[in-house]
Amino acid sequence: MTDQKQMREDALHCTGCGVALQTQDAEKLGYVPEQALTRTPVICQRCFRIKHYNEASSITLNQDDFLRLLTHVGSTQSLVINIVDLFDFEGSMISGLPRFVGNNPIVLVVNKIDLLPKATNYNRILNWVQRQAKEAGLKVAEVVLCSAKKNMGFERVIEALDKHRRGRDIYVVGATNVGKSTLINRLIRDYSDLDAELTTSQYPGTTLDLVRIPLEDGASIIDTPGIVYQHRLTELVSKKDLAKLMPDKPVKPLVFQLNERQTIFLGGFARFDFVQGARQSFTFYISNALQAHRTKLERADELYEEHKGGLLSPPAREELDKLPKWVKHPVRIPKGSNLDVSISGIGWVKVNGEAGADLVIHVPKGVKVAVREPLI
Repeated sequence: MTDQKQMREDALHCTGCGVALQTQDAEKLGYVPEQALTRTPVICQRCFRIKHYNEASSITLNQDDFLRLLTHVGSTQSLVINIVDLFDFEGSMISGLPRFVGNNPIVLVVNKIDLLPKATNYNRILNWVQRQAKEAGLKVAEVVLCSAKKNMGFERVIEALDKHRRGRDIYVVGATNVGKSTLINRLIRDYSDLDAELTTSQYPGTTLDLVRIPLEDGASIIDTPGIVYQHRLTELVSKKDLAKLMPDKPVKPLVFQLNERQTIFLGGFARFDFVQGARQSFTFYISNALQAHRTKLERADELYEEHKGGLLSPPAREELDKLPKWVKHPVRIPKGSNLDVSISGIGWVKVNGEAGADLVIHVPKGVKVAVREPLI
């Protein structure tokens, strides 16, 4: 980069969001193509896409910066939309959200309901989410189920905003890959007035400026970057494998009748050991693109070493080497209980535990494994 060009960039900030402009990395904040620096006014690619194509960005934040952002939201008078991924509910929840956003009401928008089997009872799902949110200490003004991608339930999202906003700004918060950008794009299209100028919204402690998308009544939708949670497998894999982990159509439940000391591999991403218990059924809710393989527990280690990256894929061997090593999570399902074992970023297994079961879940180190009331 020439000194003159560097000086020109240093002197420029986006007139849309205020972030310092740069021409080096399209994946980072403030990116603008070099040829666009000569335009007046100059706006970053993120603001350009929002303004001209109703396309929200997928810029991300680390956890510390995200918590500072939430603390800033707590000092405002706003409505908070918290978007979570129903297919990774535990992994995409924001821990301690009410503590950070103060007295601002929270609408919990549960996205990706289109991925559930077609015969799903959505009233039961709604009740399940309400119980899970309460158990997690998340007091919400309303829970709304939707699929932003498939345009399911979006009218209920708008109704919830109209009911709870009362003229205030709307902050949209969520983890990465929960469909936040898709939902914001819908809000832009149905709820905003982009003839007005995008404006700067700074918050303390970071260099990031938030994009404020103007509404017709003078308030704004505030697009916040997604938080990266390393306990979600979807944050650790390559983009190619991400497409196989994240379903794009309703999942087809896989039911296995297992005897004790049998193992199910989920591609090369995870391993499910049924260590002890009476013969029983286990139902796997995972992407249709992810293959499940059954073997005997005593052969599982040998099978993995021989076939990882091949029969047991994705991921390919070279991608597998980039992931953390597997760790074991012992799980005991008490007799007489039906429970889910969720693996963040993969899906979940429903255990019909009338007879009880001792399990061991193998996943890359750091990936969250949780036991919960069954979703379905």
